[in-house]
Parts: sequence; C-alpha cells; structure tokens
Amino acid sequence: MSASRRSGTTDELGPEEPEPGGAELLAALLDGMDAALCAFDADGVVTHWNREAERILGWTAAEAVGRRGFADWAVRSADAEDVEGRLLSAMHAPGRQVDEFALLTKDGGRVLVRTQTSAVRGGDGKPSGVYCAFSEVHTQIDLERSIALSEALFENASWGVVLVDADLRPAVVNAHAARALGMGRTALLGRPLGEVLTQGVEELESALTHVLAEGAPPAPAEMWLAVRGDGGEPERRCWRSGFLRLGSPLAEEPVPLGVGWLFLDVTEAKQTEAEAAQLRFRSQQLHRAARAAAECEDPMEAATVQLDFALAGFADHALIDVIDSEEPQLRLVRAAVTPAGAPGPCQPAGKARLPLRYLEGHPAPQCVERAGSVRATAATAEPGRAREWALARQWPESSVHALCAVLRSRGRTLGVITFLRGAARAQFERSDAAYAESVAARVAAALDLAGVGG
Repeated sequence: MSASRRSGTTDELGPEEPEPGGAELLAALLDGMDAALCAFDADGVVTHWNREAERILGWTAAEAVGRRGFADWAVRSADAEDVEGRLLSAMHAPGRQVDEFALLTKDGGRVLVRTQTSAVRGGDGKPSGVYCAFSEVHTQIDLERSIALSEALFENASWGVVLVDADLRPAVVNAHAARALGMGRTALLGRPLGEVLTQGVEELESALTHVLAEGAPPAPAEMWLAVRGDGGEPERRCWRSGFLRLGSPLAEEPVPLGVGWLFLDVTEAKQTEAEAAQLRFRSQQLHRAARAAAECEDPMEAATVQLDFALAGFADHALIDVIDSEEPQLRLVRAAVTPAGAPGPCQPAGKARLPLRYLEGHPAPQCVERAGSVRATAATAEPGRAREWALARQWPESSVHALCAVLRSRGRTLGVITFLRGAARAQFERSDAAYAESVAARVAAALDLAGVGG
C-alpha cells in the first residue's frame, strides 16, 4: 500500500487488516484528497503519507513511511524535538490541534505549513497515534481571503451581486441587489427574472446566456431595466453590468455553475450626461441658426431659418402666430408654419392674414396673455381622443405635446411660437421651455425687423 505501512495482521492505526481490496481503497481515498495527510503511530513513526503530502514536500510515500518523526529529513535538527512534541501531544488532547511549522522539502527548500492534528484511538479506546492534515500557509491564506472577499461582497458591497444558475435563476443575492430588485434576498432565490423585471429582461437573459456559452464580455454593459413593483408605472433604471462565468474548481474540465452578475445603478450619471449632450447640441444649433440668419436679407426668412435649426432634435412641427395690430382685442394670425406631412423647411403663411379662431383656454392665447411659456399634452388620452384634441386646437392631428413661447422684442409682445411633438416623443419639460424661449427671442427679433406682429 503506497500511502501506508502495515505490520503483522493489524494496521498500526486501526484494528484488523481490511478485507481484500480494502487497503487499495483506503490508499485511493487518501491519495485522492486535496489535503496533505500523514499519520504517526504512538512511537512517532510515519505510517501514512498521501500524494498531496508528496506534492508539497517532494518526499514519496516509500521515502516517508517508516521514518521516525520529521528529524533530519522534513524539519531542521534544531526544530525536530519541538515539532515532534507538538504533533504527538495531540494524542492526549481533546479535539483537533492547530499549529504552524516550517518543513523542509526534498530539494532543501522550506515551506511554512498549517497543520491540524488529532488523536487516533485503538479498539480499547486508548491513543494509538495521530493523524495530521497540513497545507501550505499561503494556500490557506488565499482561501481565507477568498472567503472573506465573498462575504464582503455579499454583505457590504456598494453594488449589486447576483449569482445566477445555469437556468438563469438567482441562486445567491447580496443585500444591495435585493434592495435594488425590490424583494428580500430569500424571496428572489429560484424566481425567473421575468417575475422580477418588467423591462429589459430579454436583454439581460441574452447576456447571461452568452456568458454561459462563450464567457464574459470584454467590457461592462449598460442596460436599462425596470423592476416590477407593487403598483404604478415602473421606473426605468440604467445598471452598468459586468458578468463572470463561474466554473467548478473541483472538476478537471470547467463545468459551468452559472454567472456572476455585478451591477451598479448609474441612472443619474447617464441622465446628467444626456442633459449635458443635449445642452451642447442646442447651443450649437442656436449658433448655427444665428450664422445662417445673418446671411438672410429678408427678416422673415431669417425668422423661419431660426425655426428650422431649432426643430432639429427638439420638436416635429412649429407654428408662428403674430398679433394683429389693427384689432383692439387680442387676435392672432398665422405668420409661418412647418409642413404637417413630410419634413420640410418652415414657410411663411402668405399675406391673407386670416384670423385664427382659437377656442377659449387655447395655449397660444394664454401664452400671449401671461407673457410666459405654456405646456399642454394629451399623452394620457386614447389615440382617437388625442387626435380630436389636436384638431380642436388647429394643430396637425399627430400632435400630442405642445409648448408655446411668447415672442417679445424691445418690450413689445409680437405673438407666440408653438412647438409640437408626436406620440413617439416625450412631453416637454421645463428645460425645453428655457430653450424654446431662447429660440423665441431670436425669432421675435427677426419679426420685429420685418415689421410683423404687435
């Protein structure tokens, strides 16, 4: 038996000799273990030595079994008495005894090992020797660090960590991820992702499947997801996500255990980036519009050019209504309009100057009377109702959102400019109103030069 020594009919660390084949089985079990194992009888003679012990120290079982203690081969002479005494003292101590020793390798090197030693008792219950399991200290430290890192990730990490099994269901969830997903850590286990997320689940599952099949992507991915809540419209959040394919460290060939999904909520940062990019684009558009308008000899053409540049990325249509100065009461007439069908440049409305019969409470007259911007929307209405809403206000039937900004120049109110968006766009926000007022000021200056409005 390569991993142990036998004498007579009994093993020195056990009772009777195993049945035929039992010795080979015991040797196979010892050699198959990841831990280094050795054993000593009551006199300190090595009786067992497995392959992991051979790997760490270089001494084969044939060279180790039968030696008394570690003196003159596995430890320095100066340390031999102390090491042997501490190892054999485990025969008379309860439980396991943990020590650290510096052992010698066959090639003369030194290895610091951590040992766990326990007594072996014979059939009469008296100590008959000790067995010792040992491993390199740096290996143990690496293991402890890995465990500590795992515990820190799942308890104290400021980002979400979810271990997803091969069926794409959460197997382990840390506290941060549980809060982000709006459920308890235990409640999330084993649930399909479609029961947790309402938007973006297909994209996430596709990414997890890809990682299982081909490995982690080279860079994090930003995904917009919405968590299923108790009620109301779920809020979309941007999670910067990284993925790791998990394989079993115990198998010779990597066996996928699942995917580690790490994510961090970057919604606010993405929104800030989008707002900054939008602001830069709009500033560039105003600058381009000013340069193009400066080349126009006709002030009315300059006003429509300003509007053409303003529409890019901002609205689908725009209308310019000016005040009929010949009427004592407020009356608006159409001065310029963008095409309601195919895209095209803003065109003057002609010289007919027919009055617009706006209904009471229409946003355009309200804007003139208040001398401030007015927003309106029919986003919550059904498509048919939204169409009626737009036609009743004399806007293109596809209009769903409106923003009116007053046209003022040199202290005079000249009229109103109306920006319109369809259902595919979001409704106007306050930041949009500030941009619309900037455009209105430039358009009003051109209309004032043209003698239109007021």
